[in-house]
Amino acid sequence: MSDLAPLLQRFFTDKLDGHMGASVHTKAAYADTFRLLLLYAQNRTGIAPSALTLAHLDADLVGGFLQHLEAERGNSTSTRNARRAALRSFFTYASYRAPDSIVTISRVLAIPAKRTKKTIVSFLTAAEAEALIAAPDTRTRIGRRDRLLLHLGIQTGLRVSELVGLRVGSIEIGPHSQLQCLGKGRKHRVIPLQKPTAKLLSAWIRELDPSPRAPLFPTSTGTALTRAAIAKLVARHAVTAVEGCPSLAEKNITPHTLRHTCAMMLLHAGIDTASIALWLGHATIQTTQVYLHADLELKRRTLDRLPTIGNRPPTRYQAPDTLIAFLTDR
Repeated sequence: MSDLAPLLQRFFTDKLDGHMGASVHTKAAYADTFRLLLLYAQNRTGIAPSALTLAHLDADLVGGFLQHLEAERGNSTSTRNARRAALRSFFTYASYRAPDSIVTISRVLAIPAKRTKKTIVSFLTAAEAEALIAAPDTRTRIGRRDRLLLHLGIQTGLRVSELVGLRVGSIEIGPHSQLQCLGKGRKHRVIPLQKPTAKLLSAWIRELDPSPRAPLFPTSTGTALTRAAIAKLVARHAVTAVEGCPSLAEKNITPHTLRHTCAMMLLHAGIDTASIALWLGHATIQTTQVYLHADLELKRRTLDRLPTIGNRPPTRYQAPDTLIAFLTDR
């Protein structure tokens, strides 16, 4: 009898749903990882997924699966490591509930993450951000929606999943306008809004279904925009914006670029990284440090404050004694 199927089901219901309160996106990513693993194991062993046991999922098989993701499915190292993290979460859960399989589990948990290359984050300059925001045609309802979405993405630094989740009731307009969002790890956070942003939101909300549960960024049918739809509209308007700002052609602009741009604007304004981490909803301040490494302008300003070295012209050594001088000239 398989010990894997009931254990895996309890992992999703008890740990992900019950203890972690994992988001829909996290559960979907975990489910996809295990679906791929079980199909890979079936091809390797000839055993149906429902009949597989923990013993079948040993370090050799799991290691082969991770290699398969890169070599045959063309996944990036980051994706491979994300799949590994999902597997580690399950095997850690299993280690407390299947002590008879602890040797197999320990060997799987010992599989290391693969090192990845650190890429410098891409962000927009102030001129590039203005050009992108101005790209949508605001004579149409969709153009007004897109302009607000781009503006809000840059001002707030929301993740694309957070933009998707915004509802009319998420916005509070008043003397201190703000929005509330449910972020990564199901963490709620509140972000203040600048007056121009609040003004745009007020005008846009008047065009929407007033129900608090209505999506802030709806499609033509009234449903919320998807992550893929937002990625497409950002790319489309980036192409349009190139006409007025040619430097945009050199950048790969995605919804996450809007978030990076917000972070760099905060950094340029002199905001400390701890405050930026709170603003963006980072779990640790270390995540925010990447913006310090990416900001060439900040590095240049730092360099300007340093004393120069190596500026003195070379001088001939002067011997302190006549005898030494005599020997030096021989």
